[in-house]
Amino acid sequence: MPECFLHTLAGCGLVIGAYPRFRYDARGGGGPGWLTDGGSTGSQRLRFDPDALNIPPLHWRTTRFLGLPLPPGLAITIHPQQLDGSLDDATGAMALRFCARFRFAIGSLYRAPDLIVDTTLTTGPVQGRRHQATGQPLDGDGQAQLVGVASIAPSGDPFLDRFLGLPDEALALLRCRFGPLPPDGRDLP
Repeated sequence: MPECFLHTLAGCGLVIGAYPRFRYDARGGGGPGWLTDGGSTGSQRLRFDPDALNIPPLHWRTTRFLGLPLPPGLAITIHPQQLDGSLDDATGAMALRFCARFRFAIGSLYRAPDLIVDTTLTTGPVQGRRHQATGQPLDGDGQAQLVGVASIAPSGDPFLDRFLGLPDEALALLRCRFGPLPPDGRDLP
């Protein structure tokens, strides 16, 4: 049975290549997780079922770019494949391997091939060729900021690859809260 719950929060971000940061409100997402003893390391293993993870899409309601909402019809959906790693109880430090498929679409007119994101989301510092950031460990309220840099391979779609300048890298910033499962087993608003 799941032992904890990940809640995604407002104040998230995504940077792709040389573009400015997308400001992203991920409230309402999350999923159940399991903690297991990590042995003598002082940390616990943390695992989430990717099929039970809900990460809100980036679209005009949740995402701003250069201060403006994304154009209506443009959406990026996130389909998790893996989220697991470790949690240090003493320091609140976390490192989670995150693999997902990002799907870009413009209404029903255009759907790009999936972009594969494979990175370690951490509460510590990350440094890529182009991007850098520092996360924040779990605080007393169970909130943290996870950051990760990922190399993004070309999608195979000439339009999307040229538009995004692929191959390049991306930076993800995820503000979240970890806590016990709600009493009824569902996420609370």
